[in-house]
Amino acid sequence: MVSSDPIPPDLLEENGFGPPPAPPYSEQPQPVRRSTERGLPADQQAEEAVLGAILADESSYNSLAGILVPADFLDPRHRDIFRAVAAIADRGESINTVTVASELTVLGKLQDVGGYPYLNHLVLELPSSIGSESFAKVVLRMSTYRDLIEATRDIGEIAYRAKADVSDSLAQAMERLYAVRGAEQRRDFRLLSEMLQDFLVQATSEEASVKPTRTGFSALDDLLDGGMRPSDLVVLAARPGVGKSALALSIARNAAIADGVAVAIFSIEMAADQIVQRLVSSESAVPLSRLRPERHDDQQNQSISRAIGTLSRAEIYIDDSSGLTLSELRARSRFLHTRLQDHARSNDGRGALGLIIVDHIQLVHAFSRVSADVNRVNEISTISRTLKEIARELQVPVLALSQLSRDIEKRPDKRPQLSDLRDSGSIEQDADVVVFIYPEYRYESDGFGADDGGSGHSSEPGVAKLIVAKHRHGKTDDIGVRWVPEAIRFEDFFSYINEEEQY
Repeated sequence: MVSSDPIPPDLLEENGFGPPPAPPYSEQPQPVRRSTERGLPADQQAEEAVLGAILADESSYNSLAGILVPADFLDPRHRDIFRAVAAIADRGESINTVTVASELTVLGKLQDVGGYPYLNHLVLELPSSIGSESFAKVVLRMSTYRDLIEATRDIGEIAYRAKADVSDSLAQAMERLYAVRGAEQRRDFRLLSEMLQDFLVQATSEEASVKPTRTGFSALDDLLDGGMRPSDLVVLAARPGVGKSALALSIARNAAIADGVAVAIFSIEMAADQIVQRLVSSESAVPLSRLRPERHDDQQNQSISRAIGTLSRAEIYIDDSSGLTLSELRARSRFLHTRLQDHARSNDGRGALGLIIVDHIQLVHAFSRVSADVNRVNEISTISRTLKEIARELQVPVLALSQLSRDIEKRPDKRPQLSDLRDSGSIEQDADVVVFIYPEYRYESDGFGADDGGSGHSSEPGVAKLIVAKHRHGKTDDIGVRWVPEAIRFEDFFSYINEEEQY
């Protein structure tokens, strides 16, 4: 709401609005003239009530400190008073009109805020010390609206600068807008008992519970306790040519078709039409080389038609922008997530963004312009940390593909290790789950042998391991999967075994 109560004439001074500051506070109300047709969103009474509650009962500050900051108050006097209160609280001293007045005197602000008369006025006119958090939420809401107005001005300036790179300007605009949204997400400490109550509600309500996104590989999903958790950064790593993109597309297909969730793919390495061809080949089991009409027979044509029909139901969004920057990736993820949220609410949860895939980390740019002296290790650290932040912010798992260093080829033992992650150890640190693709048949003539991951089956060409080398929420292990090179896809190893046993 926008208050219609009179506002002191110096209210908008620090925001570039209004006449110069009025004389110090007096008990006689003065007429107020608005300097603009519409004043900035504010609730003067809520601001006064918050400060009055703190001065009347210092314990109120403890519950409000995690909600408000001085900049949330539009009235400059209130900003100074809240800043003085925070300084007193930091020293562990008692908060009351005397100590606040003393602190304001030290800061040279006592007369600016109206002296003792105004501090006493805040306490005497306090409607009730009960419900101070409600007053604080009103102040925060008005502050958020003012931030939104300021953001629109900044976005206008971005447009007026008219850079040649429109996508970069759009990313900056979306970043600025979502920075405002962050003000509503401030959190203080939460009591465990309250969180346990929320957990019980979610556990007994299918709508409230947030389900993990399944990979479609049963053994891997079991190991990950149902799949990839919301807010998790999952790193899928392998040497070039081993099948990182193929496995990621298999997971994307399984999540979109089997679970009906939306999947966003940022493909920096492959063009969108190449991804489409791979998906059709994988779904139809027709080799890529035979997808063209003149190169496949009638039976393969039917398989391709069925595959296209199946894939048409998959809500997979592909962004194949080259030179993608972190700000663009974050902005586009937020935009798609926000757009799909409304759709999901009216569609029983189906269609909600359930997975973000980045192919791959080493091709993402942390900055729009990278100078020659930028340390690549530091840049990769920024990228991995930001991907984790995106996962937490959107509550969507991020599957980030990563290359392994060449050092693995120099060792007698070719089994990947966490230290093989290329360019930075921060990938290992930021990731919740790290999965390696290990095509063991390439390196050992006897295949899996005794170390068969518990499958009980000997190795054969086309069978590989998924090594879960890090799992923040549980145990690590090796998972068998089947590699189908002609269709460039991975299949669930145990499902494949069951199919074979039927014949």
